[in-house]
Amino acid sequence: MTMLTSTNRNDLQKIVVLNPKGGCGKTTLATNIASYFASQGSLPALLDCDPQGYSMRWIERRPGSLPPVHGICAHKKTMQAVPSWHLRVPQETTRLIIDTPAAVENPDLFDLTYDASNILIPVMPSAIDIRYAARFIAELLLVTRIDRRNRQLGVVATRTRKNTKSLAQLMRFLTSLRIPLIATIRDSQNFVYAAGNGIGIYEMPLHKVRDDIREFAPLVAWLESWQPALPEITPLAKLRSTETFLDKPLH
Repeated sequence: MTMLTSTNRNDLQKIVVLNPKGGCGKTTLATNIASYFASQGSLPALLDCDPQGYSMRWIERRPGSLPPVHGICAHKKTMQAVPSWHLRVPQETTRLIIDTPAAVENPDLFDLTYDASNILIPVMPSAIDIRYAARFIAELLLVTRIDRRNRQLGVVATRTRKNTKSLAQLMRFLTSLRIPLIATIRDSQNFVYAAGNGIGIYEMPLHKVRDDIREFAPLVAWLESWQPALPEITPLAKLRSTETFLDKPLH
């Protein structure tokens, strides 16, 4: 039986994949991030907040021969069945990936992003998606008061095709908002295959996914650059530390 503990931990990286627009690639990102960290020897937790349950179905399909990903079904219909789902992950987990639902409202937006280490916004490079993302990012910055200077927030361009006008438009849009484009992920059938088989691109034969991994690598590097916050030193601890120093004999 897995021991559970509160997510209020300095060593827990909380990665939120967020965009209220459906079909933008949230689950694709969430499952591939989870499978990557699993392949590195850790036990990531994947929290599925979407009533459609795509992430949980991905975990159910995951072969037992592969490193495990701990799944938490956390959409509103299951709240009564899973008490305090939003506060509990396996104790050995250091990375929590949250796959958020479509049509997130302001109160839920604040709850989902509270204490997040990283917030990833997948955006498809189309005029409609860019306009939608512009409104959403403005709302997100207003509700959460995220400081863009700390690189906590980033965009991933999904289902892209190189040298298109829409991709150039997305780049200009992000430059105007001063939000980094973390990675550009191409429109690849490898992600479709991985989703249907409970795996990620890092768990497929390299010769088939070499280009996909090359494009995914900047996202992985951005996530791995996260450092746990140092624990706060309470006034009492500071006082005891000072007393210990003063008690030492002088030589």
